[in-house]
Amino acid sequence: MMKICTAALCILPCTAWAQENAEKESGVNFSVGADMVSSYVWRGAYQSGVAVQPSVGVELAGFSLSSWGSVDVGSGFKEVDFTLSYSIAGLDVAVTDYWWSGESAYGYFSRGNSYDPSNLDKKVSDHLFEATLAYTLPAERFPLKLSWSTFFAGNDFKYDDAGKPSRAFSTYIEALYPFTVKGVSLDAALGVRPWESPSYEPANPPLYYSHGLAVVNVSLKATKELKITDSFTLPVFGQLIFNPNSEDVFLVFGVSF
Repeated sequence: MMKICTAALCILPCTAWAQENAEKESGVNFSVGADMVSSYVWRGAYQSGVAVQPSVGVELAGFSLSSWGSVDVGSGFKEVDFTLSYSIAGLDVAVTDYWWSGESAYGYFSRGNSYDPSNLDKKVSDHLFEATLAYTLPAERFPLKLSWSTFFAGNDFKYDDAGKPSRAFSTYIEALYPFTVKGVSLDAALGVRPWESPSYEPANPPLYYSHGLAVVNVSLKATKELKITDSFTLPVFGQLIFNPNSEDVFLVFGVSF
């Protein structure tokens, strides 16, 4: 076992060096990583308990294609998302495909298990498709990031007084400000929903619900690198999250790899 570990430690730096040089020559950047969190909270809404959240991405000339997932350690709740984005001069444009159906739901490449609320004989995609436009102010001392995200397709409906469904265009707007205090990286965020958003499944607790304009996320995230050895550090983070709309609060701890 010791020989195997020693060999791995020798091979990993060589592999990283080879990959770095290949990326420089091709102009392509690859990324891979993972977080482990005490609970998964998304935009001020609880999603699952302790979860492992891997990510893989590739970037070239401002374009990037990335995948991100989350698996609940206890329940097996599973999410898999794909994002295609383009960045230039502080402006980011992205389209994300969310899939929340989870383990044993299947139907990823088909109509899935959800139904069109106007016709319960017709299945609709379990996926949710969202467009995001974000801009970071070009000020070194005030790098405020503003983003607007709207679901434009998929299982996202609202209902009028007569019970007739229509597309909801559920939207989330956020202002995020990064800063540093005594070596600790901090992110302060404020998120609102500008109009009524339905719950993902009306019979279950809402994932992204609000009646009209509502503040759904007030959070502060702190990230610090813990020194393990002279050549190895481990990023850890803590995040305090308030959701004034649902009158809920969360305290999340995470480790990044």
